[in-house]
Amino acid sequence: MTHARIEHANLTVSDSSRTAAMLHALFGWNIRWQGLAQSDGWTIHIGNDDDYLAVWSETQAGGPPLGHGKGAPLNHVGIVVDDLVEVERRAVAHGLTPFGHGDYAPGRRFYFVDPDGIEFEIVSYR
Repeated sequence: MTHARIEHANLTVSDSSRTAAMLHALFGWNIRWQGLAQSDGWTIHIGNDDDYLAVWSETQAGGPPLGHGKGAPLNHVGIVVDDLVEVERRAVAHGLTPFGHGDYAPGRRFYFVDPDGIEFEIVSYR
């Protein structure tokens, strides 16, 4: 069987610049590309050299984000980090509220919900 990995996920958000700034602050990710995208929206690809999140928003600010509500169909986005304590500190400093802390095999984790209602699971296997 061939090796497969997730290269990216595309999320609809109300403000792609705000979401990219949050992801940079929490994970140190950088913008790989940004520009006009489908339906005259604005997309930012933010991540590392191997994988990223694409965050899409309408170019006109102020309207509600398009797409789905929590869990329909997305439940959460899982991000693996080396230093769970540091990322949680950054999340709190960014105004996010961590919850659902768990310490069970094979790793430790917590969750937060971003301003668009997207849930993120942050996990460390160290």
